[in-house]
Amino acid sequence: MAIHKRKTKSGIRWAYYFNAPGATRQDRKTLTGGGFDTKQKAVDAEATRRLEAQAQWEAEQRGVTEEIPKTLRELIAEFFTEHAERELGAKTVDRYRDHAAILSPALLDTLLPDLTALHMTREWARLSREGGHYRRTKAARPLSAKTVRNVAGFVSSVFAKAMEWGAVNSNPVTASAKPKGAARDPVAFNPEQARQFIGAAVHRVVGDILEIAAATGARRGEVLALRWQDIQDDQAVIYRSMSQVGSKVFIKVTKTPAGKRIIALPSSALELLEQLRRSQQVYRDAFGANYRTDLDLIFCELNGEPLRPNSISASVSAIRRRLGLPKGASLHAFRHSHVSQLIAAGVDLPTISGRVGHASVATTLKIYAHLLKGRDSKAAEMWEQFQQGGAVGKDPLPTEGRPN
Repeated sequence: MAIHKRKTKSGIRWAYYFNAPGATRQDRKTLTGGGFDTKQKAVDAEATRRLEAQAQWEAEQRGVTEEIPKTLRELIAEFFTEHAERELGAKTVDRYRDHAAILSPALLDTLLPDLTALHMTREWARLSREGGHYRRTKAARPLSAKTVRNVAGFVSSVFAKAMEWGAVNSNPVTASAKPKGAARDPVAFNPEQARQFIGAAVHRVVGDILEIAAATGARRGEVLALRWQDIQDDQAVIYRSMSQVGSKVFIKVTKTPAGKRIIALPSSALELLEQLRRSQQVYRDAFGANYRTDLDLIFCELNGEPLRPNSISASVSAIRRRLGLPKGASLHAFRHSHVSQLIAAGVDLPTISGRVGHASVATTLKIYAHLLKGRDSKAAEMWEQFQQGGAVGKDPLPTEGRPN
């Protein structure tokens, strides 16, 4: 530490100077500061400046000398810190961590240049045989083809990002043999089945959530994040979603590309919401200042605190098991039921796509293409009726101005 004083016209002033961290004789840099009216102030300022300079130098050294990832394990760690945790949702990051945890240590420790499509193919086969485990016995069990494909998708995303960074030259997942499995059509209830499922709910709030999910086609998180202020006249404004990672519950922006969507509510949903508002007011009055009025949630605990999305799903799964229904009969099935019934009623796909918040009509078509099959013969029949004037009853084009 070098502290010195100077005589100036205004009196004694103190200053400091020291060599910057990492400086050499050939490339020496001196850091200085002055104008302090006491020696102690100069000492304190010099100590602070030295710590800041040291931290900056260390950060620069890390940026210069840190080596690029050598193994898949190191690359995945880099993927999480430099991409996933900064740009992806917490739920997605949590799911990716689950995928990473089941990859074999041997694969993770393989050098990146040595990894081939064969390595990946063998790993997908291993996961298909013994990638999971039973909760009680911890014995190995097979993973479903869908789960293995999801894991492969995660690893492929890691390599794709690494190619952007210039850390690898190719993606070995692309040419690997992933397990095949016939895509299952989404489970959907008819109105009677939906009423039976909702009626089997032990907790009233679960039944009410299912009612609104069936009436709107909204996702689980979107229903749970609905606030009273989001209900405007006979419409619902959907732009928030409630999510849960571990024990943490938080609100995020929904998946809707445009940021929010406004959907019309059927009269049955409006009547249910009015009943919920009246019954909730009783608890608002009872809890008084302890009620979470700031959240303004429609579906919540008695004191206004948010419900846990995973607990709601667990309750719905319990209903499914009691009714002996397949695993696909989940809360999300009510969203599929909503779309299926709209398609059956002849509502056009753009309207449906906008109502449920799909990225595009193509997404809606891809998911629900099975519901549109077999309509070609009906189209031919309608065209024949049109030609004979049966479907329309009159010529749909005006006589005047018709091209010859």
